[in-house]
Amino acid sequence: MTEIPVKKLNSGYEMPVLGFGTWQLKGEQCREAVKAALEAGYNHIDTAEMYGNEDFIGEAIKGSERSSLFITSKVWHDNISYDGVKKAFNATISKLGSDYLDLYLIHWPNAAADYEGALKAFKELLDEGRIKSFGVSNFTVELLEHVQGLAQNAGIKISVNQVEFHPGLYQEKLLKYCNKAGIAIIAYSPLARGSVFDNSLISAIAGAHSASEGQVALAWLRQKGIIAIPKASGREHIESNLDSLNLSLTDEEIEKLDSLGGGARLVDPGFVDFND
Repeated sequence: MTEIPVKKLNSGYEMPVLGFGTWQLKGEQCREAVKAALEAGYNHIDTAEMYGNEDFIGEAIKGSERSSLFITSKVWHDNISYDGVKKAFNATISKLGSDYLDLYLIHWPNAAADYEGALKAFKELLDEGRIKSFGVSNFTVELLEHVQGLAQNAGIKISVNQVEFHPGLYQEKLLKYCNKAGIAIIAYSPLARGSVFDNSLISAIAGAHSASEGQVALAWLRQKGIIAIPKASGREHIESNLDSLNLSLTDEEIEKLDSLGGGARLVDPGFVDFND
């Protein structure tokens, strides 16, 4: 079984560099996919309040040694306030059947949110050991700069920023900023919702390594120090993504993949001004 490497976060905790994404997985399909992922060797599961699947994930991980798992969830943008975070967190861990989360994120930016109140709640959860690390999702450089100041005032660190990131959307400015700030990037939609399989350059690189296009995209992210959370429902796809850990790309191949960046986002929240 392939051992998944870890990345040390600025919180001091370690996070597996490859996780299992569960967005759009619901019901029995979600439960069975998570079970298959755990059996294949994954120990990092990503979910969110908004996904509506935390209870099914709770069923899937029941019986697993909790300390061997890394569980991430996210509070929805409507609940970015002191009471909202506390209420959402308690509902999340109840559904998951866990006493704590390894990582808890603000899911989307919200200009009207009470960030100071929310960060106070996150700080209390961190101090109580109910969450190990704190982060955000879908934050631009400008939004990160704003919230970082508030987080510092609250006495907490932003450990990660989970964003859309794949060879077709190489967010170089954001990556450089986060690297300098000590914030890890987690890539969602790392296979660009399957479009990496239709790219001729990625296919050529995959062929040279007897690998799949998906494995090439995941290796590209890993070699840039980015954590990836690909979603899959079938066992073959689940195992193929895990096998990407055995693939190493050359510097030349990475540069070629970098040149694909600058494409359109596949996920546009509408209420956030993406102008970085």
